[in-house]
Amino acid sequence: MLKRQPISSLVDSLKEKKISVQELFDQFHEVAKENKNNSYNLVLDPEYQKSNIKASQERYSAGTNLPLDGIPLGIKDLFCTKGITTTASSKILSNFIPQYESFVTQQLLNDGAIFIGKNNCDEFAMGSSNETSHFGPVVNPWQNKNSPSEKLVPGGSSGGSAAAVAEGSCVASMGTDTGGSIRQPASLCGLVGLKPTFGSCSRWGIVAFASSLDQAGPITNCVEDAAYILNSISKHDFNDSTSSNYQRDDYIKDIDKKLDHKIKIGIPSDYLKNVTPEITAQIENTKKLLAGHDIEFIDVAFETTDYALSTYYIIAPAEASSNLARYDGIRYGVREGGSNLDDIYLNSRTSGFGDEVTRRILIGTYVLSAGYYDAYYRQAQKVRRLIKDDFQRIFQEVDFILTPTTPNEAFKIGEKLDPIAMYMNDVFTVPTSLAGLPGISLPSGLSSNGLPLGVQIIGNYFEEKKLLQLSNLIEKELSFNE
Repeated sequence: MLKRQPISSLVDSLKEKKISVQELFDQFHEVAKENKNNSYNLVLDPEYQKSNIKASQERYSAGTNLPLDGIPLGIKDLFCTKGITTTASSKILSNFIPQYESFVTQQLLNDGAIFIGKNNCDEFAMGSSNETSHFGPVVNPWQNKNSPSEKLVPGGSSGGSAAAVAEGSCVASMGTDTGGSIRQPASLCGLVGLKPTFGSCSRWGIVAFASSLDQAGPITNCVEDAAYILNSISKHDFNDSTSSNYQRDDYIKDIDKKLDHKIKIGIPSDYLKNVTPEITAQIENTKKLLAGHDIEFIDVAFETTDYALSTYYIIAPAEASSNLARYDGIRYGVREGGSNLDDIYLNSRTSGFGDEVTRRILIGTYVLSAGYYDAYYRQAQKVRRLIKDDFQRIFQEVDFILTPTTPNEAFKIGEKLDPIAMYMNDVFTVPTSLAGLPGISLPSGLSSNGLPLGVQIIGNYFEEKKLLQLSNLIEKELSFNE
């Protein structure tokens, strides 16, 4: 079916008039409007996209098509989209309609992409299972073959984006990754999830969670598609003070080319402690399949892994507490009544925020308060620097790092109600985010329950081109979708 073809094949089909832009859009829209997995907060009316579809078709007819012309994409409901409701899956923003387009989505539009709708996510991106959304949990399209009646989580916070790609309602979807929110759901849904280097993709127009960690990236069916999307969205933006002005690569060009020197890949022993044999097997199988290539595997050990989660869950809530202070029910968003201004603030925020968001605001406010700032927040920032330095020490020995993406397969909705148990889902992805490094999750195999498992490849700063070339090779060897 066309919906499982890579972007390059779809573009060729459109060029050769095997299918029209309208027919391609309709195929995906039909699946999206069913919304059987609750992967969309909003599916756009086809009439809304009529002019964009017509313009794309005209460019194909004239032979002047753009890189993503006519390609149907999902957009995480964290990206501001002009004239289209943007909720961050929260009640407090359920009536918010931006009058501007985020930088990332504008780049996709500039390259001819056509949006199917806004994907569900954990509220304000705070969650690892897409169960905290005001609009209800997203269901993973994959089923446990031994318990097919169970509804499984797709991972989070970009769970709606991952579920949408997995169910075939869009070719790819834009997600955001703060502590693993692209890579983790990609792993649980059998997809490719790329978190670029922090500063590669502008945060302007993305509803903020933790400003020093948030990074946009794609969830796709294959590595090549991730490269296509990255080509479009990785650009310098003067409106974002954290946007880097480094020289970008053409990530598609030479993606099939082997790296021009012997590759050393580090496998951290501390990431493999206390994981199931099935998770360990993913790493061993990847090593085995790459044995015929000029790749050397080296055992490495981090000194800071045990501190990463606790560091993240101080820094991220602190930044969230600051960022979410703007939602007061006065300037925009849902407003509740009250006899005075303080009551309006209190009632609007109490009603508007869910339990997990409230929990993180309270934690963040606590660690930033007088008497605790130095004891917690400042110390966490020092440990974050040690984590960054730890990665750089390892990268003096190796070119890439290979780890599991998650410590488990997709689990049943409602199974992990304990916050600490939920936070542990990000144990392998959080360190990369704290260091600001690029990482990609690749589907590597199936568990005994027939559910996807993934491996993570971590590269050095701004080396996405090399990371994608290696990932493309690994993807072909793993042959997950064949």
